[in-house]
Amino acid sequence: MPWIEKYRPKKFENMKGQEEAIIKVKNFINGFPKRKKAIILHGPPGTGKTSMAYVIANEMDSEIFELNASDFRNKEKLQTILKPAIEQKSLTKKSKVILVDEVDGISGYYDRGGIVELLRLIDSTSYPIIITANNIWNKKFSSLRRKSELVQLKEIDYKTIKEIMFDILRKESLFMNQNILISIAIRAKGDIRAAINDLQSSARMQDPSLITFDERNKKVDIFNALRMIFKGKPTKKLLRILDSVNMHLDDILLWMEKNIPAEYKGKELARAYDLLSKVDIFRRRIYRRQYWRFLVYENIFLSYGISALKKKVKTGFTSYKKPTRILKMWMNNQRTVRKKSIAKKYAEYVHVGQKRAMREFPIIKQILTNSKIREELKLSEDEIGYLER
Repeated sequence: MPWIEKYRPKKFENMKGQEEAIIKVKNFINGFPKRKKAIILHGPPGTGKTSMAYVIANEMDSEIFELNASDFRNKEKLQTILKPAIEQKSLTKKSKVILVDEVDGISGYYDRGGIVELLRLIDSTSYPIIITANNIWNKKFSSLRRKSELVQLKEIDYKTIKEIMFDILRKESLFMNQNILISIAIRAKGDIRAAINDLQSSARMQDPSLITFDERNKKVDIFNALRMIFKGKPTKKLLRILDSVNMHLDDILLWMEKNIPAEYKGKELARAYDLLSKVDIFRRRIYRRQYWRFLVYENIFLSYGISALKKKVKTGFTSYKKPTRILKMWMNNQRTVRKKSIAKKYAEYVHVGQKRAMREFPIIKQILTNSKIREELKLSEDEIGYLER
């Protein structure tokens, strides 16, 4: 039996390294269904999202009904599979928990309507819906984020991973050199599942010291990148950290500008903003003169440069915020765009002018509370989200 299954956590106290997430999960459980009916567990692979879902079910004495989003990417399958699960009572347990695993695999409205249908099912459910995702910040998940509690599971510190592996070896009555355990823990890069799989492979070898593991090339989300820059030591690894973030460098600049005051004060803060100003100067020159090779300096200033400003490594948890400068203007423009697109669809459907539809939009908005009319107009997820604000 794979050790990752054999030693899957059963209770909250067994979920090592995720104390912050556990507090939020308990708040969700205690507040259900008065607050939100769905919770999204998001974070890098191997951080325990699925395990957390099973722990929630166990702590609630509930049956868990698990579905992988990649198996039912359209509206019809969601109605066939998930809807009955939501409507039927548990046969063996006190209650039921619905797990939608890897929601990244579900398609958007313009594909086959999977997300829109999932949103409807969340509204109608009497059971908690637990959703897992590696990256929940895709635009197509905006409405899903609004309807759900968001809980981030962070990459686990290598020291915690080492302790977990040591405990497994003790239960298996096995011994392994501590240096090998540390090597496995570090190379796992916060992925506890990968570490346990590597541990099991090593334990089967006559001489575990001979095993070699490839460095894992993992994408880093913006929150972890900021944590490494603001809190960690300036290392060569930081020079390339922003290359691993799936985000345009201009957007990363806004994230840095927003969150620097949360970590730096006094002279550190002044020097950090000075570096940001230099990044802005480089950016203007690069775009004006087409000197694309100088983009590397933007990256260096934003990562290694800002990290090197602090006098000592910072500790503690910081809640990083999404940028608001420019974003507010963009969001306002987007709201106007959505209003116009809804008015245009409505005008074409009922054969009136678009200008009239815009004038009568408050009335139209009331009409569009009907889900069947929304379907007839083929409103997008963002348009539905605009109407529900």
